Amino acid sequence: MTSKLFSISALLTILMPFGAHAINYKTDNFNFSLTGYGTIGILEPNFEQPDIIDDFRLRGQIMYNLNNYQSFGAVYMIDEDAVNEEKWLHDAFAFWQWRNVGRIEAGFTDSIAHKLGLGLPDVGGMRINHDSLVYLKMGTPGTVIANNEITNGTEALRLNIVSAAQSNVQYGVSVAGITGDYDYGIDAGIKIKQSAAKTKYAFSIGASFMNHLDNYETAVFVPKVTADWRAQFAVGTNIQYNSWVFAINGRLIYDENPVGVAADGFTAGAGISYDLLNYTLSLSYIFSDTGIWHNDFENYADHTALASFRYKYSKYVDGWTSVGISREEPFLAAGLRITF
Repeated sequence: MTSKLFSISALLTILMPFGAHAINYKTDNFNFSLTGYGTIGILEPNFEQPDIIDDFRLRGQIMYNLNNYQSFGAVYMIDEDAVNEEKWLHDAFAFWQWRNVGRIEAGFTDSIAHKLGLGLPDVGGMRINHDSLVYLKMGTPGTVIANNEITNGTEALRLNIVSAAQSNVQYGVSVAGITGDYDYGIDAGIKIKQSAAKTKYAFSIGASFMNHLDNYETAVFVPKVTADWRAQFAVGTNIQYNSWVFAINGRLIYDENPVGVAADGFTAGAGISYDLLNYTLSLSYIFSDTGIWHNDFENYADHTALASFRYKYSKYVDGWTSVGISREEPFLAAGLRITF
């Protein structure tokens, strides 16, 4: 499967520079777009024994404008995680949106608590805000909570209802079921933001409940979870001042009567980035601690720090390099990312 991923990412990286722009077709009532990115690079744990990094995402959207206020459409997305898990989709859902009112999504997609969450600054190619490639490539001796935002996966049939962003506030709820991973899930989230002033900020809170987890996979590199139920809570904030961006976030997970290896606990992160012309620098730190709620499970704590530098050759082509440490082992990574 790794060879398939490498082939897809390598092909995207080779071909995109010759036509690296979003494919977009639009008429008065109809709109189609295809966007994505491809990353190819190299990672050296302990600055030796290099390993290939390849990552990609493709997202297609088709939308029909019924009138000036209402639209219908569908989204299909595939990425490295989906292929790595031998599931040929990440998102596949239909939507109806009403301008200044809100949006309804139905299908296979992540929850509102995740979509309204706030990540950390990251200008490299290690994807620290979504099932980080750091842990996938470096490995972990214990279970790591790799995402500081709530996520319940995209394998369950889900209904999302979210309001339009009005008066700097956006909120929503979601319900999920019809899956072998759990009986049902309920999520809620809210985001408050101010983007009109010189100092811009955003603040989000999310919560989630999942009933009867049955061999549920939270990430491709951690044990599957079986438990009576799971509750989650997440909070995050971003502050932007001129070229500076500051962020903090955190996530709590509790599993009732887990079986096997504990995968719950908490994670917290902080980060900063600075942007100057075509250059961007980011520094992020993530702490994960699992097994803390259960005396019969071994506790595992992990510290991960990552400094990344990006040079933007053009609107679509980035070169990046990252240096960091995880599970007390340093690593160096560099690569090329093509966005369209």
